[in-house]
Amino acid sequence: MRAPLLRWNDPLPWRPRRVLVAGTSGAGKTSLATLVAQSWQLPRVELDALHHGENWVPRPTFRHEVEQFAAQPRWVTEWQYTAKLGDILQSKADLVLWLDHPRRLVMRQVIVRTVARRVRREHLWNGNVEPALRTVFTDPEHVIRWAWRTYGGPGKRVAALLDQRDEEVAVVRLRGRRQVNQWVGRNLAIS
Repeated sequence: MRAPLLRWNDPLPWRPRRVLVAGTSGAGKTSLATLVAQSWQLPRVELDALHHGENWVPRPTFRHEVEQFAAQPRWVTEWQYTAKLGDILQSKADLVLWLDHPRRLVMRQVIVRTVARRVRREHLWNGNVEPALRTVFTDPEHVIRWAWRTYGGPGKRVAALLDQRDEEVAVVRLRGRRQVNQWVGRNLAIS
């Protein structure tokens, strides 16, 4: 039997213990993962914090730390870095929350977030800050260009997961902020 694909208002088939939040950059993965962790009292690790070392250099311990984290019985994190991690996370997850937002919403969110972080010189992971805004034109890996280029990737990963995994994992497709908010209100007891 294939993994179930649920809508925002479908009941969850079980109490999740290992949760992945899928979506492109700027979709709201970190925010939703944080809410899930708080409500369901799940340990949470932000993959960007494990991946990005000082000066944006990838940390050599990244994969090992993710393997250790994924081996735990309970957790929530973002589903990203699949080229480096393979199926470490999705093979263990029992729930995937798929933020399948329209491109215009994702782009608006990633642009607003990036500009705000740069203007405030917000410290991100391991002392890093967003680069100068002009680098969106010069750096092909800039987060705004990355979000545009990789927009369809999470959907492809979810489709593959639905084809490969059985009913041991459920996928909840959330399309737009309204569905996210409705799902949160229905499933998360945030105090």
